[in-house]
Amino acid sequence: MNFSLDHRLHRRALLRASACALLAPALGAPAAAQASGRIRFGLTPVFLTNDLELLGRLQSYLQRATGHPVELVTRRTYQEITTLLTTSQLDAAWICGFPYVAHRSELQLVAVPLWHHKPLYRSYLIVDRGRGGSGLLDLRGDIHAFSDPDSNSGFLVTRSALAERGLRPETFFAKTFFTYGHRDVIRAVSSGLAGSGSVDGYIYDVVGEIEPDLTAGTRVLTASELLGFPPIAAPRVPLNQVRLNALVKALWEMNKDDEGRAVLKMLRLDGFGAEDPASFDAIASKAALVAAAG
Repeated sequence: MNFSLDHRLHRRALLRASACALLAPALGAPAAAQASGRIRFGLTPVFLTNDLELLGRLQSYLQRATGHPVELVTRRTYQEITTLLTTSQLDAAWICGFPYVAHRSELQLVAVPLWHHKPLYRSYLIVDRGRGGSGLLDLRGDIHAFSDPDSNSGFLVTRSALAERGLRPETFFAKTFFTYGHRDVIRAVSSGLAGSGSVDGYIYDVVGEIEPDLTAGTRVLTASELLGFPPIAAPRVPLNQVRLNALVKALWEMNKDDEGRAVLKMLRLDGFGAEDPASFDAIASKAALVAAAG
């Protein structure tokens, strides 16, 4: 497993070096960049969007680093942002691995966040802190909170784990509902509105640091294997190559800039880098399993 991870990290370094070489000519054209207009960058609820200071600082950094006006586009659901992206109404968006693999033919992978120095994260099943049990099957008959039907960590991982056992959410759980936000999955379990929930492990851990009272009444029952971190994707055919190059460069170099590092610190991320699309194959396999189960 360590060899596999080292191989992926080495491959990512090669990919980034190659991509930098390809982008270099366009990245050196500030006059063209200035003339090419506003960057529209989409954010789904996988992002910690309720922090207005964070959003303001991210926008400020990207505008200065790219030399373009930047509009941060947010919506309530993953599907809305994915639709804007696949219909070429956004230059790029920070989406989830599930919609990325579902629309892989229409999208290109342009950057992946690094958390704990790796482009990986986990899905958590969470329950009340005082509750017993140690696995998915202990949740039979629960009211269960999912985050979004297009979320990998907040839906697909649990759905595929049930499918592996020949089970379905609508018959395994007494009731399920979508909160359309990972924080709200935590709130639902913490308040007793749900007996259990499926949540993004990165967000759960970060919320545990910045809002410990919110996670204090819950615990992680199980954690999935490591999966590709929610990526930054762009339309396969860019709206504007100059704008996209400028955005990618700003993301890749965020950890070299004081303001950029401040944003990364707020996000609890180490930076952004290039990544092999094959890193999302495990998510694609889960999606195929669920599709086959019907």
